[in-house]
Amino acid sequence: MIVSTHAGTYSKHSWCVFDLPKIKTELHEIQNKSEDPDLWNDRENAQRVMKSLADLREEVEIWDRLQQNIQDALELAEFEDPALRADLEKIIDEIESELSRRELSVMLAGPYDKGNAILTINSGAGGVDSQDWAMMLERMYLRWAERHAFEVEILDRNEGDEAGIKTVTMSVNGRYAYGYLRAEKGVHRLVRLSPFDAAHRRHTSFAQVQVLPEIDDDNTIVINPEDLRIDVYRSSGAGGQNVQKNSTAIRLLHIPTGIIVTCQNERSQMQNRENALRVLRSRLYEIAEEERQKELAGLRGEYQKTEWGSQIRSYVLHPYQMVKDHRTEYEVGNAQGVLEGDLDGLIEAFLKSPVSRV
Repeated sequence: MIVSTHAGTYSKHSWCVFDLPKIKTELHEIQNKSEDPDLWNDRENAQRVMKSLADLREEVEIWDRLQQNIQDALELAEFEDPALRADLEKIIDEIESELSRRELSVMLAGPYDKGNAILTINSGAGGVDSQDWAMMLERMYLRWAERHAFEVEILDRNEGDEAGIKTVTMSVNGRYAYGYLRAEKGVHRLVRLSPFDAAHRRHTSFAQVQVLPEIDDDNTIVINPEDLRIDVYRSSGAGGQNVQKNSTAIRLLHIPTGIIVTCQNERSQMQNRENALRVLRSRLYEIAEEERQKELAGLRGEYQKTEWGSQIRSYVLHPYQMVKDHRTEYEVGNAQGVLEGDLDGLIEAFLKSPVSRV
């Protein structure tokens, strides 16, 4: 049977490709660290150790479950009983789906791919249409995160003048959140009949998506308090009870780079300050990484910075429906499905393409 051959092939080769023994050795080492009685003397380090432990345990559980499925498939295949074929094919489908996900995770080997992401959406030129488009993208990513059981925390949100939003910054928390979402970095273009145009003409709107890894406070990026200017102000909102009467919003200016970060979503001034520092740390990392990429430009071609000027993806709602990623040429006919958070095909096509490693 063909399914038996597939199962046997997976059984022989999968564990070598994905190096399960190495993962289990790493788990054992982290387990030993977690049992150190002095671990919690450094709370931040302890939290990193415990997070690594939980992630590795989850990884091993996935592989153990996959290995058991393969063994079950081999045993069912030996019977060659037509009555068991439906069960066998179901297990084979599960094996192939999980191996596809594992194959994709192997591509997420960057230093921060397994961690959380900080995602910012900025509306482009075009007034209310672009601000509405930015809010549509916000909803799209919230739906995508919900599909993957990622936790989302809105750190800062600036409402549009008439509708939509000017900008939003959110933290997306979950395993491989940054690895997946880095596929979304760039300018996104929308073509549709404008609901804000009295003549109902076709408009083109742009919004920029910025995706940064969330950098743990592990001395990777050191921020000197003397380099910061901190302003406190009242949070803005839609009015009524949403407007803060106390000054809790934070604006950070990093003097050496001129980077400005604002956070106003939390009611606590301290929490907004911590969130602003999280975003600042990630933006400083991006600057350092861009400098490193420039140094390597001579080895791998001309350096290109992601900024306004060319879109990575187009979403066409009129006169036909299509979403096209211009980096991979991957197309989806169900534009509404994409806007409801069905981004996996687009993301996977990017991660499997050479452009993801440029």
